[in-house]
Amino acid sequence: MTDKFRARSSGLSSPGHSAADIVPADGTDLAVTSRALYVGGAGDLRVTMAGGQTVTFANLAPGILPVRVRRVHATGTTASGIVALW
Repeated sequence: MTDKFRARSSGLSSPGHSAADIVPADGTDLAVTSRALYVGGAGDLRVTMAGGQTVTFANLAPGILPVRVRRVHATGTTASGIVALW
């Protein structure tokens, strides 16, 4: 398959080129800081942002949340089907 965009550099507004399923954990950072998160099932999402702040995004609907996070916490997270994009 030909990838016409392979030689172009990615920016924060570029689509993700990699993804990983997330298992929320209170004491473990993600292997890679996300560019965005996909939330498959509605609920709350407690995260530590790339900048170090811990916040809760309440009542999220399924979809893409364009945030750079380093941790998705188990405590305070009720959303499901979370996937990190980078």
